[in-house]
Amino acid sequence: MSFEIKIPLFEGPFDLLLFFIERDELDIYDIPISKITGNFLDYLKDLEKLNIEVASEFILVAAKLMRIKAKMLLPRPQLDEEGNEVDPREELVKHLLEYKKYKSVLQELSSMEENMLQKEKRGNVHKEIKKLSEIVNVESELQDLDLYKLLKVYKKVLQRFETESNKPTHRVLQYPYTIEQQKDFILSKVMEKRKLSFTQIVEYNQEKIGVIYNFLAILELLQLQQISIRIGEGYNNFWIERLERELVD
Repeated sequence: MSFEIKIPLFEGPFDLLLFFIERDELDIYDIPISKITGNFLDYLKDLEKLNIEVASEFILVAAKLMRIKAKMLLPRPQLDEEGNEVDPREELVKHLLEYKKYKSVLQELSSMEENMLQKEKRGNVHKEIKKLSEIVNVESELQDLDLYKLLKVYKKVLQRFETESNKPTHRVLQYPYTIEQQKDFILSKVMEKRKLSFTQIVEYNQEKIGVIYNFLAILELLQLQQISIRIGEGYNNFWIERLERELVD
């Protein structure tokens, strides 16, 4: 013999609380906190008996319910700034009303979604082609094939091939320079001539990226105090010299 146990699973703790309120026809503005807390805890115990993992949000709400119950049992009521007694259930009622409002909106949206899914979408080209392919007889289509249709297909194929062929391609090339190489190059040239202008360095390599690497190498040599520079003649020109202490070494 076999038997089946069914326990309704709820989307969240507020969904469960609303279920108890609607089932027992309770007043949401005057919730019997002791009764609803007991029902809530009994439901969690039933889940634990069936080895169903209880979500942390259910445990949090259970703790809040027990806290509200304890506050209502205390002889000293909590007062607000104006001296009025604060109902410990006020925050719970507020959250339940908000949840009930959003739940009703979600039900309306769900029914609207279901109605939209039942409608036939317009302009679904892929679906129409698939439907046509199931209906159309291929052999009969081949019988109606003529030279004009073949030329139209050939033209489309050529246009597609031309479009694919003219697509821009991007190539990534590694520059044949490094800062260390250009530093050694500049130091060797300065040692040969003792004094070198920046325009002379540009003449060695007039490629734009090569000039940039040489300039960066000069800046790094300056920072390392291996060379010195002074303003020279001409536009954007300067002299590069090896420092005296380097020459002594």
